[in-house]
Amino acid sequence: MSSEGFHVHGPHDHELEHVAEHGGDEFASRIAVMTAIMATVGALFGYEGGATQNNAAMYKNEASIKKTAAANQWNFYQSKSNKQNLAELALILPGADEEKYKAKIARYESEKEQIKQDAEKLEAESREWDHKSEEAMHQHHRWAQAMTAVQIAISLAAITLLTKKKWLQYASYGVAGIGVILAGLAWLHI
Repeated sequence: MSSEGFHVHGPHDHELEHVAEHGGDEFASRIAVMTAIMATVGALFGYEGGATQNNAAMYKNEASIKKTAAANQWNFYQSKSNKQNLAELALILPGADEEKYKAKIARYESEKEQIKQDAEKLEAESREWDHKSEEAMHQHHRWAQAMTAVQIAISLAAITLLTKKKWLQYASYGVAGIGVILAGLAWLHI
């Protein structure tokens, strides 16, 4: 519009004025708003799914570290057993210093017990980390299922806009509801 009162319409101005004066397509508006909400919720589900997957990988890594440490302890235990066996063999040799070798045998036996306890503790910790990893992966799968349901709901909403079928709108909302239920199961670690 110029300062002299002359008004020139752009190609889309008439449509905008019509919508402003007479209201838009309420059906399409509702679907658009619900689609935006579902997309936001789906993004949150996706974030949670990624976070739980990362946790599962970190827990599995920690389990591997503990398992390796346990294997190292068992190797140390085997080394002490070998030394103990050599000391026991030395006892049967003629002229062996029995007191010296008996002391070594006793020392190796007591050292082995502590090493064995440490190895078993590390193995138990490894199993705990494996269990945590499995739980996190289960939770990740629930988040992924929830996100997939929301993505399907968004696709149904798009088809609803094209076909203007009310039953598709309800189907879209129903599938989104299933996604929310799956997310609730993920949140509750079920």
